[in-house]
Formats: sequence, structure tokens, C-alpha cells
Amino acid sequence: MLLVVLVGIATTVLCLMLQSVFLAYCLRGYVRLRLSRLGRPSKRHSITLLSLVMMLMLIANIFQMAIWAGLFMLIGEFDDFEIALYHSAVNFVTLGYGDIVMSEHRRLLGALEGANGILMFGVSTATMTAALMDIFKSIRNSLEKERP
Repeated sequence: MLLVVLVGIATTVLCLMLQSVFLAYCLRGYVRLRLSRLGRPSKRHSITLLSLVMMLMLIANIFQMAIWAGLFMLIGEFDDFEIALYHSAVNFVTLGYGDIVMSEHRRLLGALEGANGILMFGVSTATMTAALMDIFKSIRNSLEKERP
């Protein structure tokens, strides 16, 4: 059991590092696009910015599901990547269908992946909220400047 926990923690750390890389690129791209429009952002520009943030965070989460699926295959839990990825996605988003289960001595990995997923969706939500608040603030500031 200790080995299973250590493997799960190592995989979670790998996923945290991956999310950090995606977040850094996302914020860098966001700031670049945002700085190119220092005034009030147009609707199209705002939609582009928010879409970029959402897509990068979603891609990061899908990559993490694939990492967990790869782990499940590496340890011999599944033979088919599609099934491993489905099981991983169910764990990551904490659905817990139970239609596909892991062996008894490795099922703790599912709970660790679920904890990883909750944390990562929280980071994704916080990132999107920060981008949205930044757009609101820039619109408010430009409207205040237009007032006499």
C-alpha cells in the first residue's frame, strides 16, 4: 500500500508541475494579448482572451488524465489506453461511476487522482476567474475615464 501511495503522490507532483507550466504559458499569453489592448478591450478581444485561458486549462487537465491513464497501463491495471483514459477521466473529475474498477490493492490510486483533479479544476477555475475579473476591471476603468 505504501508503494501505491508513493506512486500516486509522485504522479500528482508531476501533474502539479505540468499544470504550473500550462498556467505560466497561459498567463504569459494572456498578459501579452492584454497589453496589446491597454484601453477598453473589444468584445472580440475579451472573448479571445477568455477562450485562450479556458482552452489551455482544459488541455492541461486532459494531459493530466492521460498521464494517470499511462500510469494505469504501466502498472498493468489496463491493457487498452482508451479504457485507461476513460477510467482516469472518471476519477479525475470525481464522477465515480464504478463501471470499471481497478484491482483492490491499487484502487487507492483512483482516490489520489480524484484529489488531484479537484485541485486542478480549482486552479483552472481560479485562473479563468482572474482573467474575467481583469477584463471587468479594464472595462470599468475605461468607462470611468469616459465620464465627464
